[in-house]
Amino acid sequence: MSEIDRNRAARAEARTRIEDVAARLFAERGFAGTTIGEIAAEAGLSKPMLYRHFDSKQELHLALLERHRDELAAAPIRELLHGEGDLGRRMEAMYDAWFGYVQSHPYTWRMMFRDTTGDAEVQDFHRELQRRQRETDMALLREFVPGVPEAELEPLGEAIRSSLYGLALWWLDRPEQPREILVATMTRITRGLISTVEGAREGRSDG
Repeated sequence: MSEIDRNRAARAEARTRIEDVAARLFAERGFAGTTIGEIAAEAGLSKPMLYRHFDSKQELHLALLERHRDELAAAPIRELLHGEGDLGRRMEAMYDAWFGYVQSHPYTWRMMFRDTTGDAEVQDFHRELQRRQRETDMALLREFVPGVPEAELEPLGEAIRSSLYGLALWWLDRPEQPREILVATMTRITRGLISTVEGAREGRSDG
C-alpha cells in the first residue's frame, strides 16, 4: 500500500471513529450537553485533529443525521418495491428492515428523534426528515392503494409515519420486546388503513 493510500485509510478510520463516538455521546447527553473536546477525547484524537474532519459540532451532528437518514430509508424501500411475494409479504419485509436498522443503531435513533436541540438548522433537518418520511408513505399509498382520496393522503401518510416513529421510540425503552412484535403491529396498522380504503371503494361500486 502506498503512503497516499495509508493516509487515506487512516483518515477514513479516524472519521468513522469520530462519528461512532459522537453518535453515542449525542444520544446519551444531547447536542447541547456534548462538547467537541469530549468527542475528541473519547475518539482518541486531539481537537485540532477532529477539526480536520468537521468544522464544528453542528456540522458533525448534521453529517450523522444525513448519513443515517439515508441508510434508514434505503433497505425498507428496496424490500417493498423489489422484494418477493405479494404486498403483505413485502410490507412485512419493509418494516422488518426498518426496525432492524433501529435495533442495530440505537444511539443514532435516539439522536435522530429524541434530541432535536435548540439549533435552528438541526430543527429544520428534523422537520425535513419527517416531511420526507411522510411523502414516502404517501407515494407508497398512491402506488399500492389507488383510490385513496387525495385530501386524505397526507394525513394517512402522517398516521403511518407517526405510528412508525412512536413504536420505535417505545421499543428503545423496552428492548426486551421482540422485533417481530413491532413488525406485526405496524403491518396490522397499515393493513387496517388499506382495508378501509378498499372497503369504501367496494361500497361505492356496489351502490
